[in-house]
Amino acid sequence: MKGLYCKLGETAAEAKFVIQETNVPSALGSNQVKVQVKACALSPLDIKLHEDLKFQRDLVPVGREIVGIVHQVGPKVTFFQPDDEVVGILPLDTAMSGLCDAVVINEHHLVQKPEKLSWVEAAGAIRDGLRAYTALHTLARIASGHTLLVLDGASPFGVLAIQLAHYHGVKVLASALSSEDQKFLEQLRPSVGVRESLVARVIGVWDAKVDLVDSCLEETGGLGVDIVIDSGVRLHEEEPEARRLLPYKHDIITLLGVGGHWVTTEQNLQLDPPDSRSLFLKAASLSFLNEEVWGASSARQGRYLHIMKDIVEKLSTGTLRPQLEDPVPLFDATVSMEMVQKKQVRKRLVIQL
Repeated sequence: MKGLYCKLGETAAEAKFVIQETNVPSALGSNQVKVQVKACALSPLDIKLHEDLKFQRDLVPVGREIVGIVHQVGPKVTFFQPDDEVVGILPLDTAMSGLCDAVVINEHHLVQKPEKLSWVEAAGAIRDGLRAYTALHTLARIASGHTLLVLDGASPFGVLAIQLAHYHGVKVLASALSSEDQKFLEQLRPSVGVRESLVARVIGVWDAKVDLVDSCLEETGGLGVDIVIDSGVRLHEEEPEARRLLPYKHDIITLLGVGGHWVTTEQNLQLDPPDSRSLFLKAASLSFLNEEVWGASSARQGRYLHIMKDIVEKLSTGTLRPQLEDPVPLFDATVSMEMVQKKQVRKRLVIQL
């Protein structure tokens, strides 16, 4: 069978996505499950992370967020049986692409898919839901009454973070990178027919006349926000076009309130002494968002599965409602992944016909 892989080059820019023949192991390990894949989500591949972990391979599997039907189980599998519908995330060190017709995966990376939940929604939201939980609960420890700023709120991750925060009684502010994103966020509702908006204020940073810091301080009466989740930080004056709407680190620190928490996705963030001093004076804290840590230690396995179960339950009840594009067929997967990696589109879903 065929799967989608990333062929690494000398630099990240030279990486190419190719369809490659691959084999599924015929014999299952004790706790392994063979899943017939029904849908798979394509998210940007962190090539640098694979290099840091020294996996030492030329072809990196692509498409780790999967949903499907259990076809076969190993002798010690206790959670599943054949014909169960499941959703999960292939581990970072997997050798199999989620775009294969079938994959073999340890049962501790899967949860049951509720019957009411569609294949596409399950695959499209499981990883972003995990990121939202990690950012809001594990790192920021949100509580009712907090004020949260989600940067790039119209992204697949941003939408789920907004919905999850609103569910817990948090006041949400969000930035929009375009007029279309702003309109979308302003019309975002908890459910169909409800007038109340999920976002208390949408800040259109695409408009040069709008200032992110001033808007946040105005909305909070000058106190600042309790939590910020960024989508990256502008590190230099001269940045590529795609990063020019990102805030500077000084802006984020300025709009943080006393005891605030900054959750960053910027891997290369560096704080200068004045930045650290400002955080110290506010008794504020900084965390790095990396959802891959859940697979790094078996000690967190139970909590990881609990989070994924809660995500699919909230998806099935409509508490979390991902905004997804129409899925594409397998023969469009290579082009779609290239667009995702270049950030021309935010996410793509591939459905197995």
